Order: sequence, then structure tokens, then C-alpha cells
Amino acid sequence: MTPEATRQGSGQMFDGIAERYDLVNRVISLGIDQRWRRRAVRSLRLRPNARVLDVATGTADLAIMSAKAEPSATVVGIDPSERMLEVGREKIARQGLAERIELRTGDAEALPFDDASFDAVSIAFGIRNVPDRERALGEMARVTRPGGRVVILELSDPPAGLFGPLARFHVHTLVPYVGGLISGASEYRYLVRSIAAFPPAEEFGRRMESSGLKLLETDPLTFGVCHLYVAEPARAA
Repeated sequence: MTPEATRQGSGQMFDGIAERYDLVNRVISLGIDQRWRRRAVRSLRLRPNARVLDVATGTADLAIMSAKAEPSATVVGIDPSERMLEVGREKIARQGLAERIELRTGDAEALPFDDASFDAVSIAFGIRNVPDRERALGEMARVTRPGGRVVILELSDPPAGLFGPLARFHVHTLVPYVGGLISGASEYRYLVRSIAAFPPAEEFGRRMESSGLKLLETDPLTFGVCHLYVAEPARAA
């Protein structure tokens, strides 16, 4: 990733678009992003009293869904953007979940947690912005207990196929235009570039496995514009 892309994908960049981040996501994805998140939460297979880590939690959508999916679970969300976390804390408080969801400022490449300290780890639309992805994947594997789940949602460059041209037009043309129109920012042009630069699903799956994860499944969602990766730590119990 280039220095420019690293800067544009930083917590500081997301500070600047935090106020309208949720609105833009709902509009440019036609609301499908929430369906993807629900699918990710189901893949976590949360059990009673599960301890969950949501990496790059942003405004805490996935953290909130996880807490609602298993009423006895506790969730820690970590993100480099303090302003995104502020928006997330406001949402958590409104839904009465402050006692079960904690948000912290932090870096995916250096998770401040002990080994095997979480039953499940998730990251939605965040691994793409991490400069050293393999290191972050290794950290997620490290903090997940043996047999626990690591679930990753990430956008993909739409593949060729019947709906490929329409999907690519949406991602490459409508997303930066609508995102910039609503947010008043140019950061959504970075979004398109970062999607195009992200490795294909098969290659990313290999990187997960070389980083200490055992890949269980890879599912393309909505004509392949998003992929769900489900894994567990490769180490034995």
C-alpha cells in the first residue's frame, strides 16, 4: 500500500467522515451492508457468555449486532478513529448496551490483549485499510481461543459475469459520486482504489492461512462485491 493510501485509510481520515459514515454506507450499499453484517454475526456462532472482539469497529454496527445476537455476550470494539468511536458510543448508549460493549482506541496490528482471550473475533470492512494485513491477521489469530471463530467481511472488486458490469459501475462510479455528495468529502474515491487493490478472495485466503488461521469457508456475497471469510486459529488447543 502506498504512503498516500495508508494516510487516506488512517484513523484521521475516518475522523473526518464519522458524522455521516452510517448514512453513506446505507445509501451506497442500498442497505445490503447490514444484511452482510448479520451474516457475519451468525458465522461467529456465539455461545452464552462469549467474549467478542470487533476489530476496526468504527461506529460499532457489528459490535451492537453481536451483543444483540447473544444477550449474555460482552463485546470489545477497537478502532484507530476516536471520532468514529464517539459516534459508536452514542449509538450503544441509545440502545442500552453500554454495560456489555466497550469501545477503545487501538491498532489492529498490535492488539492490546492476552493470547486466547476472546471466543470470537470479527472485522468488517477494515482489513483493507490495515497497512500490514498479515500482522493484523496474526494478531487476530493470537487473541482467539482454540476453536473460536475469526470472521472477516471485506469488499471486493466485482468479478466478470452477468451482473459484473452493473456491479462495477456501481462500485467505481456511483459509490465515489454518492459518497462525496452526501459526506462532502473525497475519501470515497480512496474507497474505490482500495477495493481494486485488495487481493482476490483466493489469494487473501492463502494470506490468512499463512498468518496462523485455518480457513473454514469463503463466501462471495451479492454478486461478489463482498466476501465473507470464516476461520479459526490454526494452533491446537
